[in-house]
Parts: sequence; structure tokens; C-alpha cells
Amino acid sequence: MRDRDFLYVLAGSVRKACPVTMRTTLWLLRIMLPVSLAVTLMQHYGIIGWMAQYLDPLFRYIGLPGSSAIAFLTGAFVTSYAGMAAMLSIEMTLRQATIVTLMMCICHALPMESTVIKKTGSSFWRMSVIRLIMAFVCAIYLNIVLPEMNDSFGMIVQGEGRKELADVFAEWCLSSLKLSLMIFFIIFSLMILQRIMDAYNLIPRLSRSLRPLMKIFGLPDDASYMWLVGNVLGISYGCAVMLDLEEQGVISREEANDVNYHLIMNHSMIEDTLVFAAIGISAFWILSTRMLFALIVVWGRRALRLLVSSIG
Repeated sequence: MRDRDFLYVLAGSVRKACPVTMRTTLWLLRIMLPVSLAVTLMQHYGIIGWMAQYLDPLFRYIGLPGSSAIAFLTGAFVTSYAGMAAMLSIEMTLRQATIVTLMMCICHALPMESTVIKKTGSSFWRMSVIRLIMAFVCAIYLNIVLPEMNDSFGMIVQGEGRKELADVFAEWCLSSLKLSLMIFFIIFSLMILQRIMDAYNLIPRLSRSLRPLMKIFGLPDDASYMWLVGNVLGISYGCAVMLDLEEQGVISREEANDVNYHLIMNHSMIEDTLVFAAIGISAFWILSTRMLFALIVVWGRRALRLLVSSIG
């Protein structure tokens, strides 16, 4: 009987999840695909490399070779995977690679993710500026506290030379198709899971069990589910869940905005950390620094709001 009840709940969850998934997937792709194509063309025509030249003095100030600006900008405009590929083609020490990795973890896919965040009620420009500033603040912090790591890093992936525009566009189309399918199935799975949790009243229980952690992070009590999704799967999928919860009236727009201040520092924690750990980057320094500065950003914002309200 219980199996039959679960199948009934599952069937209902799938039926309810389909229209929401289609709507959310199309919304995400309308944002992601144009940005992805624009950045791909910027890479092809050398615009990102040109921009990196002007960041050279700043990067040397934080203990990095000027060439590392190319890896950072590639990660910031595209994804951490693209940034990692660029980083592997640059000769640097493991210590320097750790600092660049942290910067990319905070700032990857910046135009796309800031646009997604805007949909849930946060400012595109404010979030983008905070992420950029905190990437450099965290880099300065790591440059101070990191022990010497003189092991060589990079020069692993060699460049393939300049590709024809048609080849670049064909590769972009193929990767975009894969991305679109992946987004659909991930969001579909999340929406089904969310509705099953609703049917069994699990979200309130999850919220209660994680409430002490939310208090430590300075987040709303009902933020635990979106916090979990954002930390595990990233900002785009976290915001998809967040939008759905807003439509259901589970969270307010102001609460979603509060969570975004945490997620801009702490998102894709499992995926990013494992990917970079596979090429020798210390998971401890990446995780501990992101968690520390997520606390600073959220609690600093709360303290500033209290100060402003008390003055006013």
C-alpha cells in the first residue's frame, strides 16, 4: 500500500513538475545561450586576452603572474572549466594556482549568473561588483596566509592554435545542446524532488533541522532548501528552485535576496572543489576561505543595515 501511495505521489509530482521545468529551462536558456555565444566570440577574437593586459599590474600586486589574468577573465566570463583550461596552459606555482582557483570559484560565469540572480530580486550590478571585489579580497587574504608551495603547476594543456569561426560556432552549438539537455533534466529532477518533499511535508522538517546552521550563516529560517541546492548545484539551479518557492509563497523576495548574498560566495561547493582538487588544488583552502568570507559578507551586510537604520 505504501509503495502504491508513493507511486501515486511520484506520478503527481512528475505531472506538476513538467510545465514548471519547461518554463524555467526556457528562461535560463534565454539568458545563458546569448551570453555564452558572446563570450565565445570574445575569446575567438582575442578580446578577453586584450582585457587581461590591463589587469597585469593588479595581479602582480596580489602575488600572481600577469598572465594569470587571462585564466581569471576566462573563468569570470565563461565557466570555471574554461578558466581551469586556461590556467593549465600558464606556468605558475601551486600556491599561485590556488589563489587563481579561489578567484574563479567566486567569480565564474559572472554575466550569466548575475542575470539569473536579478530574476530573483537581487541587483545585477551590485552582485557583480561584490563578487569581483571579494575575489580580490580573498586573493589578498590567501596571498598573506598561504604557506609557500613552490611545486610547479601548469603547462599541462597545450594550445591548439586559432580555429576557424565556423568550427568555433559548431563546437558552441554542440556544447549548448548538451548544456540545454543537462539543464532540463537537472531542473526536472529538482522540481520532482521538491514536490515529493512537499507531499510528505519534508521541507518544513528540513528547515527545522538546518535552522541552527541558517542562524550561524545569518540567513532566514526557511532558506535551508535553496541554500542546499545552491551550495551543491550552483546559483543557476538554486535560483530556479528559489523562483519556484517564491511563486508558491514559501519564501519572500527579500528572503531570496538575503540568500543570494551568501550564494555569491558559496555556490557549487562540491562540484568546483572536486574539479580543482583533481588537478592538485587544496580543497581545504578553497572551502575554508569561501565559507569564512560568506559569513563576513552576510553578517557585514546585516551589521551595516542595523547601523543605517539606527542612524536614520
